[in-house]
Amino acid sequence: MGRVGGREFLSYRSIPAYDQSPIAAADESRLVLSPLLPMKTKEIIEAAHRFSKPYRVTNGKKFRLKNVDPNDTQDLTSEDKPRAKEALQNGVHALAELQDKLYAQDRWSLLLIFQAMDAAGKDGAIKHVMSGVNPQGCQVFSFKAPTSEDLDHDYLWRCQKCLPERGRIGIFNRSYYEETLVVRVHPEFLAGQKLPERCVTKQIWDNRFQDMRSFERYLTRNGTIVRKFFLHVSQDEQRRRFLERLDQAEKNWKFSANDAKESRFWGEYMEAYEETICGTATDDAPWYVVPADNKWFTRVVVAAAVIDALDSLKLQYPEVSDAKRKELAATKKELLARK
Repeated sequence: MGRVGGREFLSYRSIPAYDQSPIAAADESRLVLSPLLPMKTKEIIEAAHRFSKPYRVTNGKKFRLKNVDPNDTQDLTSEDKPRAKEALQNGVHALAELQDKLYAQDRWSLLLIFQAMDAAGKDGAIKHVMSGVNPQGCQVFSFKAPTSEDLDHDYLWRCQKCLPERGRIGIFNRSYYEETLVVRVHPEFLAGQKLPERCVTKQIWDNRFQDMRSFERYLTRNGTIVRKFFLHVSQDEQRRRFLERLDQAEKNWKFSANDAKESRFWGEYMEAYEETICGTATDDAPWYVVPADNKWFTRVVVAAAVIDALDSLKLQYPEVSDAKRKELAATKKELLARK
């Protein structure tokens, strides 16, 4: 850790890791703190790629949720939190620059999907990671229980309406993946979807996995890239956060008795998450299974993954034509003449 101009700076280096198994890769990838001048965007992007890679799942056949430790922070401890926050700020600045190019180029869009158990930190991750992004280029949608209108359509309908426009980042706080998570844990919800009887078969979950893969492939082929995050919190940490919300008056509004009731189905949810990730992780639309017991670490991983996703698009500001340059030069000349 070094100081430049009275400030401390952070960089992270890691050994390239195999990206199919988060834990196997994490064993080989380590966050290293070192003295460094303020990081350039290129350096941040390279570091983000290496740092996010261990948590990326593109081949579900090799994924097992039990191998992911929700308390994992690589080599970091709570004493490293200030430096992790500095890394997050570096990432936020790089993300803002990439997002500006995305908006200016107006060709691609990015869809970020966040799924997690209650109190895993989805809202906080979105708030902190996207804190430097121009609001004009970002859209956030939170999906609660479906309305009667939603239930009169296919389960993708309400999410399709909220897809990001070209040049924008779209964020789904929960999504169509609830259909293979909460609906699977509570099959009575499926009965309320008014599906024809012959559509509700033993293969319905595999069919939905196939539908989601196809939908995300379609989006990718049309310029919307998809990145999905499962913030993996432990049951003990969730319980601690629930109690914190109950003990602190300013956090009471965050608590719902239903959240605690849902935690009774923890095993069923973990099984549903594992099968969902196994069934829908692809090269084009990978999952990032992010340890979530330590919010400061979670946010750095999420930021790194978003930076890596935007960098994969090779974004550039639009080129200015010769005719446009002449027009700009003439305008500048006119403005200078007004003195």
